[in-house]
This record gives sequence, C-alpha cells and structure tokens, in this order.
Amino acid sequence: MARALGRIGTGKWSRFAVVLFWLVVVAAAGPLAGKLTGVEKNEAKSWLPGSAESTQVLAAESRFTSPNTLPAVLVYTRPGGLTRPDLAKAAADARAFGRFGSLDGKVVGPVPSRDGQAAQTVIPLNLGSNGWSKAGTEVDRIRAIATTGAAGMTVHVTGPAGSAADSSKAFAGIDSTLLYATVGVVVVILLFTYRSPMLWVLPVVSAGVALAVAQGVIYLLARYAHLTVNAQSAGILTVLVFGAGTDYALLLIARYREELRRHEQRREAMAVALHRAGPAILASGSTVMLGMLCLLVAETNSTRGLGPVAAIGVFVALAVMLTLLPALLVIVGRWVFWPARPRYGSDEPTSRGLWARTGARIARRPRRTWVITALVLAALSVGLVTLDATGLTNAQSFRGHPDSVAGEQALAAHFPAGAGSPVVVVANSTRAAAVRAAFAGTPGIDAATVTPPISRGGIAYLRGTLTSAPDSQAAYDTVDRARARVHAVPGAHAQVGGNTAVNLDVQRAAVRDRNLIIPIVLAVVFVILALLLRAVLGPLILIGTVVLSFAAALGASALVFRYVFGFGGADASLPLFVFVFLVALGIDYNIFLMTRVREESARVGTRRAAVVGLAATGGVITSAGLVLAGTFAVLATLPLTAFAEIGFAVALGVLLDTIVVRSILVTALNLDIGRRIWWPGRLSREPEAGPVEPVGSSSRTLG
Repeated sequence: MARALGRIGTGKWSRFAVVLFWLVVVAAAGPLAGKLTGVEKNEAKSWLPGSAESTQVLAAESRFTSPNTLPAVLVYTRPGGLTRPDLAKAAADARAFGRFGSLDGKVVGPVPSRDGQAAQTVIPLNLGSNGWSKAGTEVDRIRAIATTGAAGMTVHVTGPAGSAADSSKAFAGIDSTLLYATVGVVVVILLFTYRSPMLWVLPVVSAGVALAVAQGVIYLLARYAHLTVNAQSAGILTVLVFGAGTDYALLLIARYREELRRHEQRREAMAVALHRAGPAILASGSTVMLGMLCLLVAETNSTRGLGPVAAIGVFVALAVMLTLLPALLVIVGRWVFWPARPRYGSDEPTSRGLWARTGARIARRPRRTWVITALVLAALSVGLVTLDATGLTNAQSFRGHPDSVAGEQALAAHFPAGAGSPVVVVANSTRAAAVRAAFAGTPGIDAATVTPPISRGGIAYLRGTLTSAPDSQAAYDTVDRARARVHAVPGAHAQVGGNTAVNLDVQRAAVRDRNLIIPIVLAVVFVILALLLRAVLGPLILIGTVVLSFAAALGASALVFRYVFGFGGADASLPLFVFVFLVALGIDYNIFLMTRVREESARVGTRRAAVVGLAATGGVITSAGLVLAGTFAVLATLPLTAFAEIGFAVALGVLLDTIVVRSILVTALNLDIGRRIWWPGRLSREPEAGPVEPVGSSSRTLG
C-alpha cells in the first residue's frame, strides 16, 4: 500500500489530481461539518447505558410525563427570613411562569421552608427533543422575572433545567474555542520544531482538511445512521484529528527531509519516504482506529459513540497525511524548508544530534538505565491510591461556582437535600399500594413526600424525595436500598429511576466498560505489534512499558488533581478514556521507534540499531509528543472538570511516553536484551554486529 501511495502522491500529474480530489471533498464536506453541533445529543439519556434500570424507567416514565421535560427549581432566600411581601412576590412570579408556553404540567409553589428563610418554586419545562441546548434561554427568562423587584432576596435557578443551562453555557462555543486554541498550539510547536516560517502551513492545512471532512462524515452518520455524538466526543474529535494527524505529518516530513539529502529528485525522495515511513504510519493509524473501535462494546452510550467518532477522525487524518500532504510537499519543492533546506548530498544532522548522544550514554549502562527509569515510573504510579474515580457531583463538575450549584446548596440548607431531584418508581399497577409502602419505608426516602401512585396502561408511577443530597454517596446507597425493597414486592416488576439512579447506573457501567475494554485494547495492540515486528517478546515488553506509562501518568495526575487543582473527585470514565488514548496513541511512538530499529537491525545488529533508531526518530517523536500533548492540554482550559482531567492526564502521559518511555526506557531495553527482542523471529537468531559505536562513526548510519 505504501508503494501505491508513493506512486499516487508523487506522480508527474497524479499529485495535482490528489490535491484537486481533496479540494472537491472538502468543498462538499465543509457545509456538513458546520451542522454537526445541531445533531449532538447532550441530554441524559444519550449518555446512559441502554440496559440500565434507570434507562428502562425513563422509557416507562414517558407515559406520565414528557421525556423532554426538565424541571427548573427556583430558590428564594433571605438570611433574616422571607417577609410577607417576599412570598407575595414569589407567588406573582409563579403565576407569570404559569403562562409560559413551554410548560409540561403545573407550576408548584412557592413552598416556604420550615425555617422561614427560603421558598422554592418548581417549573416543569418541556424544551423539546434538544432541550439541553435550549435550557439556557428558558432559565435566563425565569431568572429575569424572579430577580426583577427582588430587593434584598437572593435568587437561584437549579434542578435539572438549571444544571442543563449551566452545562450548555460551559459548552457554548467549545468547538470554535478548541479549534482556535488547538491550531495555535500546533503552529507554535511546528514553528519551534522546523524553524521555518512556511513549512508549518502544509501540516496545519492538511489537518484542517481532515477535520472538516471527518466532521462532515460524522454529521451524516449522526443524522441518518443514529450515531451518538455529544459535545464531549465532538471536542475530543478536534484535538484528536489535529494531534494524531500532525504526528503522522511530522514522521513523514522527517523521513522525506532525510531522503532529500540522498535523492536529487524530490519525487523520488518522497516515494522512498512513503515506502519507508508509510508502513509505520499505517500501522500506527490502524492501531489507534482499532483501539477506538474497541469502545463499541461499551455499555454506556456516550462511550460507545466516542469509538466510531474518534476512529473516523483518525482514518480521515491518516488518508489526508498519506496523500494530500505528500502531494503538496512535492509540488512546493525544497524551498519550503527554508532556511534549513536539505541539500542533496549533505550530511544527516540527526547522526550528531541530542538523541545520538543520548543513545550513546544509555548504551554504556543500559540495564541500570531501564531499571531506574522503571522504578521512577512505578513510584509515580503509587498516586493511583488517591484517585477517586467514582463520579463527580454537580458542584464538582464545574471549575467554578455556577448558579445551579449555588441553588443546590441553598436547597440543601433549607429543604430536604433531595428536593428538586426526586427518585422515581414505576411498577405493575396491580401492586401499586405494596410498592408505595415498600418505597416509603426505605431509609433515606422522606416518607411524607412519596406521592400517591398514578396508573396508566397497567403501569403505576410514583415519586419520593431523598433526605440526602441527590449526587452524594448516601443518595446512591438509598437508591440501592429502594431497589432492593421494591424488587422484593411479588409480581410488581418495580424499577427505580430518577437523576440519582441515572448517575449511579452510569458510574457502574463505566466500571464495567473499563474492566472489559482495557484487556481487549491490550490484545488488539499486541496482535498489531506482533504482526508488524514479526516477534512475540518485543511486543509483550512494549505493552508492559505502555501500561507502566499509563499507571504513572494517571497516578501523577491524581496527585495533581487532589493537591494542586483541588478537584473533589474524577469522572467515572476517566481511567478508561486516559487508558485508551495513551495506549492507542502512545503505541504510535513504539511503532515509530521499533520499525526503524528493525529496519536497521538487519544491517548493523539490534544493539547498534537501537542507538541509530533513537538518533533518527528521537527528535521527531519528541516533536510529535509535544504536538499531541499540547492539543490535549487545550482541553484542560475548559470550565468543565471532566475535560480538564482528561486533557491534563493525557498530555502528561504523552510527554512521559515520548521523553521518558520511548526514548530512554525502550532504548535501554533494546540495548540490554539485544537480538532476543525479536524472538521468535529470524532477527532473533542473527549475530550482533559487535560493540555499539557512536552513531556518527558509520559512513551510512541512517539509511
């Protein structure tokens, strides 16, 4: 395939045809890419595990209330106590809310608190099928009415609608923010890497084409094939396409620049570069795609949807970087590298560079080097004991103090803590009375708030209020107790749902997904490495370094989250997402390095090849790691804790991968193990070429 790509991208006329082809594709995909936000599904049910009990309750609940209903809970407080005019004002507001055209039922309240310092009004808003994106407008409307003439009172809007409004505002403009920030990071790093005022343009333009095409394809699949896309997967798509795509560009350009010193004709140089680097790039991209597609076995809808979204992005980026970028490079010529133009016949600078010297130093004591490096990484892994990946409360989800969080705290201070987020029970209507008695008797449920059952179509529906905060561990324990009690009612077929049950089911599905998907990803990566390197021992060792790198990155990140950023916890999906990204993307650098080491081993022996391979690829791997880390670090700038955690942990992990694991640990292992790294392949039986010499001592070190 690499040879075929070389002929297509470097032909006298075909290179222009390739550019024209991508211009047509991006012209068609561009308008579709702009519509992607309109098909995102950010409401709770799009994140839920399909088989979870809370998901089944949502389906049954639609008989009694619209699935598009998001209650807004309006809280009025006054430290000295609400006055009679305050309550009159709240009652007038409730009448104004009752005239909203978006209501699904009656406005309830204002209901004064027992301490007389607060009152709450519940407004059931039916916001349509994409209510998450509309919540902000309606909540602002409620807040404007409530705050007008409310002198001395503090007003907050919380509940599901308030949380949705704050979330939608946090996501507002996320696509453009991530795009601009990511492009800025990539441009700066490429300018630093190439020290050329022009060369950076080609990878960035190619990555932009890849992103537009990928977004257009994903829009079509979301619109017509029911692919689940949300703000999280759309945001990750942007950084993944730019990060991974630029990585592939860096590897290709590095090999092309190398071949330009050996070939006078740039078309011939690109053909050789694609022939040599193409298999590694294809293997790397395939590993990432297959790793992402492993997410399809996830139970959680949002995780399962991320798999194909990410895989499509990487596939398009791979196709663009192996066709469009080579064509552009050949068309523009050597001048694009100015001022450091690679002249035909000139020496290869990497033979005398930093990584050549680093390899020589590692070669003096390889065993001591890898043992010490592994111990340091293991020490960082100890931080995992501080990681609390059991989910984030509503307050912990935001990097700040939005109004829904303030309102939630006000509710907890003056009302039963679960007010505004009831636990819902559905059951066989013939057993409604028994189910109600079991539910009302559950410790942690305020018995006085349990509603009389409403029956329709043989299904009974009732609700009750938690005595603890709805996103606390005590509330989750109450849901488990409620389920145990109502499940025990004979013939009731009762199920427990509501927002607290939803969060609990998402957490448990995340644990299940993590335990299932991590072994699958490791198996997929092992098979690809074994086929590529034609060995068994080497791939096992490389996977061990990847797992150690992941543990170190997540352990160090957990310490930073707790003691530097002050995060209260971690999203339940964090370990899985960080693992998949670090293993799938981190294995890229293993492939970049080890394919070059294998290429050189047949000529100079494995130990010598380890130093040559590091000298040839150390610079480009480091640059690629900086690009990928920089793009993921952009996620850490967003006002949402889950994004910040993913961005920081992946960025840190990528830096560890490129600077420590790939360049030092793997090189030291190659030098210590020698030809046995290729066991049971042919190279494992080849004799070593003698002692390791400095890279620059050979007349042809980087061929």
